[in-house]
Amino acid sequence: MKKQLISLRVNGRTHEVAIAPSELLLDCLRRDLDLTGSKRGCEDSSCGACTVLIDGTPMLACATLAASVALDEEGCGPAITTVEGIAEHGALAAIQKAYGDWGGAQCGFCTPGFMCTVSSLLEQNSDPTNEEIRDALSSNLCRCTGYMQMYQAVRAALDAERRGRGLSHE
Repeated sequence: MKKQLISLRVNGRTHEVAIAPSELLLDCLRRDLDLTGSKRGCEDSSCGACTVLIDGTPMLACATLAASVALDEEGCGPAITTVEGIAEHGALAAIQKAYGDWGGAQCGFCTPGFMCTVSSLLEQNSDPTNEEIRDALSSNLCRCTGYMQMYQAVRAALDAERRGRGLSHE
């Protein structure tokens, strides 16, 4: 199959990659850019382990064609943020630290998807209700934790934000 050269803006950097027209963003991120945080967990777009942010919105990389998020000839197009891009200036973001502190990550397989989803929630809503947090968490599956620790981690990250430790993924 003939490959095409595209440019992607991932974690603030522009990358050129050669892809097949049917290549999924998840495969491109993992194979071509060596960004292996996003995982293939279910093969049917139901688990959220592959969640990345596209212009700040959580999207499933396993259901997104890489070509659909390519930059145009002028370099305009969507910004993709993976879990690797959520860290703040080389340090853990408040949500990443809180997940570790509160036991929100056990085996860790689903954690990158949760990090992207929760990061988006907190960027869009600095004071989400308990229901909004539960709704956000419901878009990703975890087979280990039972979600209570994750919920507590989100609350702890919000408290950290209020104390002045930013949550920006930009």
